[in-house]
Amino acid sequence: MFKTRVTELLGIEHPIVGGTMMDLSRAPFVAAISNAGALGVLASAIFKRNDELRDELRRIKDLTDRPFGVNINLFPMLAPPDNAAFVEVLASEGVKIVETSGFAAPAELVGLFRQHGMIWIHKCVGVRYAKKVAAMGADAVTVVGYENGGATGKLNVTTLVLVPAVVDAVTIPVIGGGGVVDGRGLCAVLALGAEAAIVGTRLMLSEECPIHPSLKRALGEASELDTDVVMYSVDFPHRVWLNEPAKRVREIERRGGGLADIIAYVSGEAARRMYETGDLGAGTVSCSQAVGLIREIKPVKDIIAEMVEQAREHHRRLGKMGFG
Repeated sequence: MFKTRVTELLGIEHPIVGGTMMDLSRAPFVAAISNAGALGVLASAIFKRNDELRDELRRIKDLTDRPFGVNINLFPMLAPPDNAAFVEVLASEGVKIVETSGFAAPAELVGLFRQHGMIWIHKCVGVRYAKKVAAMGADAVTVVGYENGGATGKLNVTTLVLVPAVVDAVTIPVIGGGGVVDGRGLCAVLALGAEAAIVGTRLMLSEECPIHPSLKRALGEASELDTDVVMYSVDFPHRVWLNEPAKRVREIERRGGGLADIIAYVSGEAARRMYETGDLGAGTVSCSQAVGLIREIKPVKDIIAEMVEQAREHHRRLGKMGFG
């Protein structure tokens, strides 16, 4: 068992946090991750009304008695929810772990987190951002390197460099990620000084993840070369699977196109069509470069258990080599 400040802070068995995924991180998937001993995190931005969020929180509590968290999305949205009201819903439902992610630190929400005794984790992509939220009172910080699926930020720093740089810069626990899909990656980020790993793409290829089997199979056949970063033209770079829509977006942006030219391919509606119908040409889907290391679709509990056991094996192997 890996015991770290993060496992103790969050009350989880394994030092693994499930990456929040828009439209996918709903109750059954979140509960499956928590039941496997990791931390499942609900994507609150899926919901537009307080009652919808409250209902989903109650569904999670019906499915697990393990700790889970809720992500508050600070990225620009066409119709953003009232995040302050959402925090009050979390408090009324007894949620104690909140994760924030976005372009800026949630200065207007920190007081609410403290008022309600919540554990606050902030997710970012740079040392200066980590230092800022640490000074604001964050309990932990999550950092993801350029290999990461989804929002990459614009600093283009890899996991191997970013994680130790942040560990050196702050005293609060660090959760590291970007390309972690197996026990080798988990062992690596722990060796870099992180006290847990955030895992997204690997859990997409789980039985419980609510995406169409055709999309899971296609991602399972991808290589480490089959992703690229797009959406630079709208100042919101994302690493996505390099399917035909992603290639079109890349070409449109190279020609100087903007939001109006790419929105049909990168919209949430297009992604939802892929998830629901398996139409691989409907839009783009976020995933890490490490998608090329995944070959099997398994239950979440098996993925987590195998990741932890593989990390232990690599730790033992290093011990035999004289490390630790």
